[in-house]
Amino acid sequence: MGSLPCFLLVIILPLCYCVDAACSNGKCKLNDECSSNGDCGTGLYCFSCPHGFSGSRCVRSSVTDQFKLINNSLPFNKYAFLTTHNSFAIDGEPSNRRVHRVTIINQEDSVTQQLKNGVRGLMLDTYDFDGDVWLCHSFGGHCHDITAFEPAIDTLKEVAAFLSANPEEIVTLILEDYVKTPKGLTRVFTEAGLMKFWFPVTRMPKKGGDWPLVRDMVAKNQRLLVFTSIKSKEQSEGIAYQWNYMVENQYGDGGRKAGRCPNRKESSPLDDMSKSLVLINYFRTIPLKPITCKDNSGGLVDKLKTCHGAAGNRWANYVAVDYYKRSEGGGSFKAVDKLNGKLLCGCDDVHACVPGSTSQACSAQKT
Repeated sequence: MGSLPCFLLVIILPLCYCVDAACSNGKCKLNDECSSNGDCGTGLYCFSCPHGFSGSRCVRSSVTDQFKLINNSLPFNKYAFLTTHNSFAIDGEPSNRRVHRVTIINQEDSVTQQLKNGVRGLMLDTYDFDGDVWLCHSFGGHCHDITAFEPAIDTLKEVAAFLSANPEEIVTLILEDYVKTPKGLTRVFTEAGLMKFWFPVTRMPKKGGDWPLVRDMVAKNQRLLVFTSIKSKEQSEGIAYQWNYMVENQYGDGGRKAGRCPNRKESSPLDDMSKSLVLINYFRTIPLKPITCKDNSGGLVDKLKTCHGAAGNRWANYVAVDYYKRSEGGGSFKAVDKLNGKLLCGCDDVHACVPGSTSQACSAQKT
């Protein structure tokens, strides 16, 4: 080896070592390069998104808690919440039906981990199956061995455990409901220990008014909102019929078209002000895991802006995505920060709403 290559190695190797040593052991910040989760700071994890960037970077893994950052003194409909589409359809979830599952997967984390990371809306598909209520990602209104995930009570017990351990948190369940057994849902919610957290239909605004204050919901321990897609169950079981209280845009590819935000056919138009809650879906009809990180980044925020106009200049309360942690940096978590910023103080980031904040994320023209 000649003297010049040796000289270069003497110079370059220490530089490489210093760069690596400067960002490890939990010291790496958002978008810093990383080699493992342990390199990244709190609220971040090490992730690779080949469609968005080369190598691995620290990206966000949790939501900003708007209640702790600002307050919980406003009506429930003045806040925004991250929601997972088909929260139960988890990659690697073992089948207890002893058959190979043949259906679509939408998430990677357990429901418990989703909740720990700040997810507050869970979309669940409930079916009559095998003499019980099951969570299935199925077709034709019927569950099959190859489309079944688990008995609903297993997931509902995870929700109950989270609410018990976190007495100031509120969780929303949005059910695509195919349960026809009379009182079937009431039974499984009761057995899961969730009725003590139940938010009653009688307290839900019927004509577009504000919801109760979050702090009052917490004080009364009415911290579980449940919506069903079956209208009759509001009368028969006291489970809120989703479309009486919420508007929702088209799900799947139909809802991802740039510059448009059509309503889901079951929902009234997004600008129907008699419904106080706004749910925006942003996910593909057939999820493509490798490119979801890109979907959850720029495209998601653009869709929220488009739907804001379609909803009569209302920002979404729920934003539903697939593979919620996958992003190019901020992803769905940054999107929810934007929604809460807009809802709470008209700024582009909830952190700018903190009294005395010097953040530049607040536009001169608040909307």
